[in-house]
Amino acid sequence: MIGDKLVIEAYHEENGRRISAACLPKIKRAGRPFTLTVAGESGSGKSESAATTAHELEKIGYRVAILGQDDYFRLPPKSNSQKRKEDISWVGLGEVRLDLMDAHLKAAKEGTATIVKPTVIFGEDRIEEESISLDGIDVVIAEGTYTTHLTEADFHAFIDKTYHDTLEHRKKRARDVVEGEFIESVLEIEHKIISAQKSKADIILPKKY
Repeated sequence: MIGDKLVIEAYHEENGRRISAACLPKIKRAGRPFTLTVAGESGSGKSESAATTAHELEKIGYRVAILGQDDYFRLPPKSNSQKRKEDISWVGLGEVRLDLMDAHLKAAKEGTATIVKPTVIFGEDRIEEESISLDGIDVVIAEGTYTTHLTEADFHAFIDKTYHDTLEHRKKRARDVVEGEFIESVLEIEHKIISAQKSKADIILPKKY
């Protein structure tokens, strides 16, 4: 998502080391592009942990691409927030084009050279399309709240923090300003959905080290 910012801390670097170490044997055996997800609640450090995982893998020679779930929402941020306020039942899996994200993971595994994906322009509240080259890519990381639901992923990582644990990090990334006071209702609904994914994870990352 254009206009977002990452705040990488020691916790995220450790997550990157742990995820990459856990995946490495599977990547070596795959014989094709490998796909993995990094999931967790809002502010848990998914984007940062995906970035540090990519960095760890790149250090040993793998080429990595990252797909962010934020780009796959059906509506851009401000419009999505308004939709949520009009109908709280909008919050959930249906907000996101998970089918498209899964299709892109499948395409990566099949060796597709290029995909056309949505890209959110945060400040302008709009969604565009962009072509992404997967030519020569060894690993594709999909990060986002609901990415454990993606069936085309070879490996799932889950960050075990609830939205109660992530307040300070959410403040640093200034992501809650779109929702305002309504955010607590959204986060509680998301919590119930996301926490149910934990049992599907291949690795669970603790809230602190």
